[in-house]
Amino acid sequence: MATNTAHTVSVRLSAPPPPGRLGSIPLWQYMLLLAGAALFLVSLEGAGLSGVSRETLLRLPQQVFYIGQQMFPPSLDRLMTVVTAIVQTLEMALTGCLIGIPISLAVAILCSRNLSPHPLVYLVSRAVVTLLRTTPSLIWAILMIATVGLGPRAGTLALVIASIGFCARFYAEAMEETDPGPREALTAIGAGKISAIFCAVLPAAIPALINTTLFNLEHTTRSSAVLGIVGAGGIGIELLVSLRTFRYDEAATILILVFFLVMGVEQGCAWVRRRFLMNS
Repeated sequence: MATNTAHTVSVRLSAPPPPGRLGSIPLWQYMLLLAGAALFLVSLEGAGLSGVSRETLLRLPQQVFYIGQQMFPPSLDRLMTVVTAIVQTLEMALTGCLIGIPISLAVAILCSRNLSPHPLVYLVSRAVVTLLRTTPSLIWAILMIATVGLGPRAGTLALVIASIGFCARFYAEAMEETDPGPREALTAIGAGKISAIFCAVLPAAIPALINTTLFNLEHTTRSSAVLGIVGAGGIGIELLVSLRTFRYDEAATILILVFFLVMGVEQGCAWVRRRFLMNS
C-alpha cells in the first residue's frame, strides 16, 4: 500500500505543470494582441468594409443569386471565339514556360551558392531573381505592353519573366542540395566547371528540376488566363468584355472553359509526376 502511495506521489510530482491562467500572460502579449486587433480594424477601414450597412449585407445574397441565375444556361453564341482565346491562352503558357526554362537554368547556376563564379555574382543574381519573383505577372504584362504593344506577345514575355523568377530560385536550391562528391571527383580528374555541372550536378537534380517545371507550367496557365484583362492576350479580355456588357451567360461559358483548361493542365502534370518522378 505504501509503495502504491509513493508511486502515485512520484507520478504527480513528475507530471507537467498545468497551463497558465489568463492572468499569468505577460504584458507584452496583451499589447501584441491589442496591436493586432487595432491593425485589423484599420484594415477593415482600408478595405471598405467598416461602413457596410445591414441592408447591404442582406442584399448581398440576393445579388449573388441574381447573377448566378443570369449565368445559366451558359451561352454558346460565341463559342468558337472563346475556344480560340482559350487555345491562345494555353499557347502563351506553354511558350512562356518553355522559353523560361533554359534561361532559368543559366540564372540558377549563377545564383547557386556552390556553383556561382563569384560571391558578387551570387548576390546580384539572387537580387534579380527576387525582383522577378516578387513582381506580379500583371505588372510585367503592363510593362511589356508599354514595350511591345498590346497582344499575346506582351503576355508571353511577361510569363517568360515570371517563369525565370519562379524556376531560377528553386533550380538553384535543387543544385545546392546535390551531393558535391561527383562534381569534385570530375574536377579532380581535370574536368572543367561547366562539364562538371552538366555531368554531375544537373543529373542529380533532374527530379527536382522536373517537379519545379511542372509547377511552373500550372502557375503560368493560371496567370495567362487573366493577363488579357490588361490587354496582353488570352481569354482574359473575353471575360472582361462579357462582364462589362452584362453577358453573364457568356462569362459562365468562359469560366467553365478556363476551369477545364487549368484542370487539364494540372492533371497532365500530375500524370507526368506519377509516370516519371515516382519511378525515379
